[in-house]
Amino acid sequence: MKISKKVAGVEYAIRDIVSAAREIELQGTTVDYLNIGDPVQSGFQPPQNVKQAMIDAINNGNNFYTRSEGLTELTEAIAKKENAKGLSIPSENILVTNGVSEGLDMVISSIVEEGDEVLLPGPYYPPYASYVRLHGGIPIEFSVDLNSSSPDIDDIKSKITSKTVAICLISPNNPTGLVFNENALRQIVDVANEHNLYIICDEIYDQIVFDEKFTGIGKVAGDSPVIILNGFSKVHLMSGWRIGYIAFNNSPQLDNIRENLPKLARVRISTNLPVQYAALESLTGPQDYIPKFVSELKVHRDFVIKRLNEMNGISCSNPKGAFYAFPKIEQNKFNSDKEFVLELLKQKGVLTVHGSGFGEQYGSGHFRIVYLPKMEILESAMNKIEDFVR
Repeated sequence: MKISKKVAGVEYAIRDIVSAAREIELQGTTVDYLNIGDPVQSGFQPPQNVKQAMIDAINNGNNFYTRSEGLTELTEAIAKKENAKGLSIPSENILVTNGVSEGLDMVISSIVEEGDEVLLPGPYYPPYASYVRLHGGIPIEFSVDLNSSSPDIDDIKSKITSKTVAICLISPNNPTGLVFNENALRQIVDVANEHNLYIICDEIYDQIVFDEKFTGIGKVAGDSPVIILNGFSKVHLMSGWRIGYIAFNNSPQLDNIRENLPKLARVRISTNLPVQYAALESLTGPQDYIPKFVSELKVHRDFVIKRLNEMNGISCSNPKGAFYAFPKIEQNKFNSDKEFVLELLKQKGVLTVHGSGFGEQYGSGHFRIVYLPKMEILESAMNKIEDFVR
C-alpha cells in the first residue's frame, strides 16, 4: 500500500547510520559510538535534586494532563531565563513541548506550505530539512565560514526568493560547534526584517560555550519576528525525558502564529507533567553542575581537535560550543564521505556520521564526531582514526 511522498523524504543520518554499527557488532566487533550527542549516555546525569523533583511530582499525584501550553510555574521560569538573555516577554509567550523536535515541527508546520523555501545554515542539523520537506517546503542551504563562525550574508541575500518564508539559525551549531557573535546575529536579523521573514533560532546549547561569552539572538531581536527554540536535553542533561519549549518574541508580526500554533499543542493534549516539575527544578535549583560539565567538555574538545589536526589528510576548525567536531577529509581515497565513515566503522569499529547527512552542499567531504565519551574512549578512537587515515 502507498505511503506519503513527504514521509519518504525524511532522513536522520545520526540515527540511520546506527544500523550499520549493529551489523558490525553482530560480527563480534566492539564499536566506539561517537555519533549521538546524548550527554546522559556518556555518563553525565541530571543532578539529584532534579531527579528527586520528578520522583516527588509522581508521588504527589502530578500525573495528569496539564495546560497544553505548559505548567504555569515552568513557563514563568523559562521566560525569566530568556529575558536574562535579551528578550522582554511575558510567560504567555512560552509554549512547552516534548523536546525541541516537537517545537520545530509545530513551528515549521505553522509557516510552511507547498513550495515554500526555508534557509538553513550549511551544514545543518538534519531534522530541520526533514521537517521542511515533510510539510511540503524546500530547504535551502546558505554558506557559513567554519573558521570565523561567520554567516555569508551576501549568500543569504542571493538565496532569498519570493517563496522564502524563514531563516533558521542554530547557535551553538550542530554539527560544527560554531557560535554566531552579536554582529552576525544582528546582520541576519536585519536581512530577515528587510524581506519580512521569520527568524527561527535554536539555542539548545546556549550554556555550552568554551572560549567566549554566548550572545543570544534575544539581545538583537528588538521587535523582529524571532522565534527561539530551546530545551533541557543538553545543558540540563535531561535528554531521555524529552522536554523543550518555544519562545515567541514580542513582535506584532508574530501575532498570527502566537494565536494559532497553540492549537497544535491542544491537539496533542500536553507535555509530560512530572518532567515539567523536573525542568522547573533544573532552572531554579543549584546550577553549579553546569560549569563543571562544560569544563570537562573543554578538555575533551581540546584533546580531540589537537589529535585531528595532527593527522595527515584531516583538518578541523575549532568548535566554540556544543560537543561536536566536524573534521574535513582532505585526502579521501573513497568515493564519498559516507563511504569513508562506513569503512572507518568496518575496519576500526569507530562510528561517526557522514558530513553529507548534514546537507550535501556544505556537509559533503566532512564527518562529525561527538566528543562526549570518556577520555579513554576518545583516545582509543583517535588512535584508530589516525591509523585508518594513515
